[in-house]
Amino acid sequence: MAKQQITISDIAQALGVTPSTVSRALAGNLRVSAATRQRVADMAAKMGYQPNVLASSLRRGTSDTVGMVLPRVNRHFFSHVISGVEALLNPGGFNLLICQTHEQLAQEKKALRTFLNNRVGAVIVSHSIETSSFEHLMEVVEEGTPLVQFDRTSRVVPGVRIVNDNFLGGLSATRHLIKQGCRRIVHMAGALHVTVYKERLEGYRYALEEAGIPYDPSLVVENCITQEAGFEGVDRLFSTHPLDGIFAASDYSALGALSWLKSRKVKIPDEVRVVGFANEPFAELIEPALSSVEQNAFEMGNQIARVVMSYLRNQEVPDEEIQVPVRLMVRGSSENITLMSQP
Repeated sequence: MAKQQITISDIAQALGVTPSTVSRALAGNLRVSAATRQRVADMAAKMGYQPNVLASSLRRGTSDTVGMVLPRVNRHFFSHVISGVEALLNPGGFNLLICQTHEQLAQEKKALRTFLNNRVGAVIVSHSIETSSFEHLMEVVEEGTPLVQFDRTSRVVPGVRIVNDNFLGGLSATRHLIKQGCRRIVHMAGALHVTVYKERLEGYRYALEEAGIPYDPSLVVENCITQEAGFEGVDRLFSTHPLDGIFAASDYSALGALSWLKSRKVKIPDEVRVVGFANEPFAELIEPALSSVEQNAFEMGNQIARVVMSYLRNQEVPDEEIQVPVRLMVRGSSENITLMSQP
């Protein structure tokens, strides 16, 4: 039987430190104390650790290919993130390979393994809806390949995380609905094990509490980010709950909610006001136009590219979370907007 290869995680477990500390120590990073670097080196020698020389050389910048794993490319948000990444990577002499998971964990694991097998210089990833454990991402770290998470991220995995201020987005959207007089506000949430959707829910709850409106969990519809789910969610709630506002974690579920309300002749925004999240292109084109939280996806892509290029150029990159600001775009679905006539 072949001898099992010793990994960075094995050394970390033996010493009671994190894999990222071991990785930095083996790379001679001065952020790790000399004593810890020596302990790591001694344990690595004792355990027979063999570094992945090719992956390490790629990390130092000899690879010009970056792998990107994301849920779907046919979403405005993700396509604009891609554009923002390429806008800086391509002029910098780097190439981008893209795999989409279609929200499936198995596809996410397969894509990451494919990139590692092909020795990409760095990996960019946004998790699938099914992802709730992160061993496959730790494998990327253990092999010495730089990893940048964006949008859907986990603090369990070492490295840079680039995210929107989802709490502020949920807070702003719900505050706006409250300011318009709404008191029975439905939240169409995503999968709440996913950080971005959990944070949007937290913003919604905070806005209710500061306004003195009791939080009612029966007004929260989980796993509701598609147009079909939005339509069905309002259909279920409207017969049993008096609603006057909807904050949707996705513009697509907001679109489904609008479709149901219009099919029942509910007046928008007079009777029910609706706000979405993502500012998809259709938001301005439908009637009434959809209020939505703008995520600044292109800027997020730029931020991702800057971090990746720093890694590949062997520059110091701190483990941190970078927040990209959001803003609420108010339109006719949540506020009566009267166009001023020209004199």
